[in-house]
Formats: sequence, C-alpha cells, structure tokens
Amino acid sequence: MTRRDRATSPSLGAHPAVTGAYTIDPLHSTIGFSVRHAMITNVRGRFDRFEGLLLLDGSDPSRSKAYVSVQTDSLDTGVADRDAHLAGPDFFDSATFPLMAFHSTGITPLGDDEFRLSGGLCIKDVELPLDIDVVFGGSGDDASGHHRVGFAGTATLRRSDWGLAWNTPLDTGGVFIGDKVTLTLDISAVRSEQEAADTAA
Repeated sequence: MTRRDRATSPSLGAHPAVTGAYTIDPLHSTIGFSVRHAMITNVRGRFDRFEGLLLLDGSDPSRSKAYVSVQTDSLDTGVADRDAHLAGPDFFDSATFPLMAFHSTGITPLGDDEFRLSGGLCIKDVELPLDIDVVFGGSGDDASGHHRVGFAGTATLRRSDWGLAWNTPLDTGGVFIGDKVTLTLDISAVRSEQEAADTAA
C-alpha cells in the first residue's frame, strides 16, 4: 500500500456506521498459504471451505472480535496427491481433526487503517497465540444492497509448533518442506440482515 493509498483509504475508527455483526462470504474471500518447497521455491495453496463471524465496533475498533473456522480437508495446492498427503495423518489428519479455528483476543490499532489482530489458532487440538496484521479495505453496499466490509491480512507461523512437523531431508542438504508458513487473508463480509434492519430503523 502506497502513502497515497493510506491517505485516501477509509479508517475503520472514523466510520461508526460499519458497527455490526458480519458473516464472512466464502465466495468472495480467500484464505491462502505459502511454504518453502525443496529449499528453492514456494508452494501456494488455499482452503476452499470456511466460515466466520466478525463483530465490529467502528467507533472503537479495539472492541471488535473475529471468529473463523476452516475445514482442513478443503485445502487445494493444485496437486491432488499432495493435497491428500497434507490432509492425511502426517499433517492435518483431517479425519480426526476436521476443523482448525481462530478466535481473537484483542485488536491493536497501528494507525491509519492498519491493525494487529491477536488471538488463538487451534490446529489438531493445539491452541497457540497468533498475531495477524490486518488492513481495513473499506465498506459499502454491493449490487444486491447488502452492506459489506473488506479486510486483507498476513501472518507467519511455524507449522511444527502445532504438530505439523513431517519432513524429509534432501540429498543436497536442507529439508523438503519449510517450517515457516505464511498465511494470507482477503476477506469480504456481509452485515447480517438483522443488523441492517436495526441500522435502517
């Protein structure tokens, strides 16, 4: 984001009208990830099935909350055999742990439209703290008259901390899969009809 973008994009704290309960729209949102592969490049993927709730306070963003759950067998890296391995016992073990979930515990405004969303990420019954750097993208009504908000976020974690530690050494040195994973979020969320009715009233 450029300095000009920062100056012209809306600030959540300046828009109390965004206050309300929002449901994440999975058709217009992406939860993606990337990880180092064979020590030379990055493999990228996404999760296709997820849901979430945002409780936003536009006047005091620090009071906002977020809840997201993801079906771990919905990952897609573009290679079916790799996806099956990732969903299997060596990694997510989706048959035993079908969901991973994040819930916020606090939000810190960083200035302009940037925030740090702190919370707990639970994978395979292991919950550990995770910070997500979030940029508020704005709000407005869509073509159907639904009020939407948009956010982009990034976070970095070590998969082994959550028990996703499988790996194999390379003959040339190093390991097959990096431990560091980068998460990328592009979220569009729709305010609930009840919230919209209350606002109109």
